[in-house]
Amino acid sequence: MARIVFGMNQSLDGYVDHQHFAPDPPLFRHWIEHVRGLAGSVYGRRMYEVMRYWDEDHPEWTPEQHEFAAAWRSQPKWVVSRSLKSVGPNAALVENDTEEAIRGLKSQLDGEITVSGPDLARSLTDLGLVDEYRLYIHPVVLGRGKPFFAGPRPPLRLVANDLIGGKTIRLTYVSA
Repeated sequence: MARIVFGMNQSLDGYVDHQHFAPDPPLFRHWIEHVRGLAGSVYGRRMYEVMRYWDEDHPEWTPEQHEFAAAWRSQPKWVVSRSLKSVGPNAALVENDTEEAIRGLKSQLDGEITVSGPDLARSLTDLGLVDEYRLYIHPVVLGRGKPFFAGPRPPLRLVANDLIGGKTIRLTYVSA
């Protein structure tokens, strides 16, 4: 049975914003390896549209960026959206009954499935489907933006903490 994990980079004050800080080389290497090991990813529409950047190579990319793109492209993706009419390669659209679709993925697959996007993660948390939360804390204060937890924080229990590179701390929580 697969596990659903919600993990994102965030500021010290709890906001996620890919435009205000980027992973340093050790954290980017971590993300490459992480994506390689996934059974798949579930995206909300907005986060999926951000990640579509990796669908096509760009000449200015570093070898590591090409490596991440290849890993991202190869994994199955499920996109939860009522407004999208189609999705890109290696992706399936989930338009109705998100709960049934995610429960089906959990029972059919082995390994880890990530959920990306705070709003979608909140919906899946409310349904009791998120098994683990990974907060990648960066030494940045934004003061505003999209919070990691889009709703009330569920009761959590810390199970691990790791320093990744020289600047990022990953906190891993499970439901209490």
